[in-house]
Amino acid sequence: MQKIILKPLQHREQECIGIYFENNAAINNAISQKAAARWSRSNKCWYVPLSKENYNKLVFALKGKATIEQTVLHQYLADKKKKQITNVTVVAGKAIQQKPAIIIPKKISHYKTVRIQQVNSHVLPKMEEHLKSKAYSVSTKRTYLQEMSHLLGMLKDIPADDLTAEHLKRYMIYCSEEMKLKENTLHSRINALKFYYEQVLKREKFFWEIPRPKKQLILPKVLGEDEVARLFNALGNLKHKAMLFTAYSAGLRVSEIAALKIRDIDSSRMQMLIENAKGKKDRYVNLSPVLLDVLRAYIRTYKPKPKYFLFESEHSGEGYPIRTIQRIFQLAKEKAKISKAVGIHSLRHSFATHMLEKGIDIRYIKDLLGHFSIKTTERYLHVKREQLVNIISPLDDLWRSGKIDW
Repeated sequence: MQKIILKPLQHREQECIGIYFENNAAINNAISQKAAARWSRSNKCWYVPLSKENYNKLVFALKGKATIEQTVLHQYLADKKKKQITNVTVVAGKAIQQKPAIIIPKKISHYKTVRIQQVNSHVLPKMEEHLKSKAYSVSTKRTYLQEMSHLLGMLKDIPADDLTAEHLKRYMIYCSEEMKLKENTLHSRINALKFYYEQVLKREKFFWEIPRPKKQLILPKVLGEDEVARLFNALGNLKHKAMLFTAYSAGLRVSEIAALKIRDIDSSRMQMLIENAKGKKDRYVNLSPVLLDVLRAYIRTYKPKPKYFLFESEHSGEGYPIRTIQRIFQLAKEKAKISKAVGIHSLRHSFATHMLEKGIDIRYIKDLLGHFSIKTTERYLHVKREQLVNIISPLDDLWRSGKIDW
C-alpha cells in the first residue's frame, strides 16, 4: 500500500498540511475531489489549509488507499499548542494569570506578530462573518482583517467597540504622520474601520469626519507597439504566448486570464465572456481573429489538452496560477531586453492606450475594460454586440504589420 507523509507547510502566507507521496493517479483524484487538495508548483506537493475539518476529510479520502505517516505534523501541532502566549499581570507581588491573548496568524495579518487581548477577541470573527454574509471577495476580506488587526494590536486592553470618531481620527493621523503609510494603505485602513463601525456595529455614518488622504495621480505605465511586438516574439512556448496575446488583445487583468474557461470563448459571436471580474461584474469583450487562430493552434497542439480552464494547470486541473503568468511576462520582458519597470498589467494599459490612439471612443474602451461608472450601472455601460465586434484589436494591427509571428 502506498505511503503518504503529512507535514506542516507554509504556502502563500497560510498554514497548510503538505501531502507528500510518489505520483499516483488514483490518490491524486481522491484527495483533490474528496478533500479539495490543491497542487503547489513551488513546493511540488499537494496541500490543504490547516484545519481539523480538512485533516478529517483528508484521512477519509485516503482510507484504504494508503498508509499515513504524520509524526512531523503531530509534533508541529503539539509545539504550536505549547507556544500559546498567556498574559500574566503582577499585583502586589503575585502573578495573576489572565485569559490568553489572541495571536493573529500570518494568513490574517502581514504585520509582525499581532497580539489581540481577550477584550477584543470577538472583533475579527464578527467582522469576518459579516464580510462573508455580504459575499466580499477573498482579497477584500483579507485586506480588511489585516487592517483591523493592526488597530486591535495597538489597543491592547482598550475595547475597540468603545472608540469614538475622534479616537479613530487621531489613529488615522498617527498612521499617516508617524507610520508614514502610503495613500492606498490609508484608504484600505479607513475602509476596514468604516466597515466594522458602520456595518457590523451599526453606528451612524460618522466617517465623513475622518479626512481621506488624496490619492497620488500615477499615470499608467505603457509599452509601445514595437515593445509589445518584441515581448511576444521573445516567447517560444505557444501556451505562454497565447496567455500574453489574450491579455493584450482585450485588455484583460491577470486574474481574468487565469479564470478564463474554454466555454467563455464564443467564436460564433467573436466574443469572450469575462465572468465575475473585479467588483463581481460580468462583461463581454471582443475576440480578436488573430487571437482565435492562436488559441485554436494552442488547444490543437498542446499536451495535455485543457479540459475546463482555457489555461489549465497540468497538476491541479485548475486555472493557471497568477504568479506563474506574471513570471512568464517578466521572463519574456528580460528576453526582449525591455528595461521599463512594468508588470503584466502594463499589457492592459497598453491595450487601452493603443485603442485611444487609433481613435476608438473612450466609452467603448471603458466598457471593454470593465471599469466602474458613478453615473450609470453596469448594464447600461455595455455597448451593442455589433459595435464590439467591429472594434479591431491592437493585436490584429500588430499581426497585419508583420511585426509578430506565432
